[in-house]
Amino acid sequence: MKKILYLLILTTQVSFAQKAFEQGNQFYQKEKYQEAIKSYESVLASGKQSAEVYFNLGNSYYKLHKVAPAIYNFEKALQLNPSDADIQTNLDFARKMAIDDIKEVPKVGFNKLLQDLTSSYHFDTWAWIAVILSFIFLGSFAGYYYSPTAFKKRIYFTAMFLVLLGIITSISSGMYEKNRLSSEKPAIIFAEKVEVKSEPKPNSPNSFILHEGTKVNILESIANWKKIQLADETTGWIESESLKELN
Repeated sequence: MKKILYLLILTTQVSFAQKAFEQGNQFYQKEKYQEAIKSYESVLASGKQSAEVYFNLGNSYYKLHKVAPAIYNFEKALQLNPSDADIQTNLDFARKMAIDDIKEVPKVGFNKLLQDLTSSYHFDTWAWIAVILSFIFLGSFAGYYYSPTAFKKRIYFTAMFLVLLGIITSISSGMYEKNRLSSEKPAIIFAEKVEVKSEPKPNSPNSFILHEGTKVNILESIANWKKIQLADETTGWIESESLKELN
């Protein structure tokens, strides 16, 4: 009985989320961006997340020239679908509205190559790739076992070896990407203007000033203060209410 009730609740939630998403799309087409935002936000409030919802939400905020929410939602969409060119393009457009121009310290060497590979897919996608390859491996094994000739056995054995390498690569990439994302704590500045302090104290000297839409990485938390690092590796302290975490 509990399982049936759970399925009914789940079905209702999915139906509501789909209806709200479609309603948001209709509002967006009619250029009623504030109403579209409410619809998309209701989808997220129901516990249903997807790259499409965050992408459309980012587009709605972008149309209203709300820098921080637009960048935040495009970043969330990109986390779920890192290989989507449209999300990356719109995120780049939204970033151009931000005041701060932070030059990223370029990454070089093997770590950059590794990160470029693993970040091409979300770690959940890597897991599904491994599952699919596992079924292909089983099919290749069956072909090898039942093949009547040595030539076909060699073909299937080679396929098994290559697929096994793919499975190992997928699992390793997924684990690396998950660990990388869990070790990073990216956030977006939501305050229109925030003074970055040299210490986690209101009366400490200002190190520099940031504006809404700037992406930072949280290194440390003390009470209501966050130690942040910029893409150029500059660090400082800001109050927690000035930003919104992406993870």
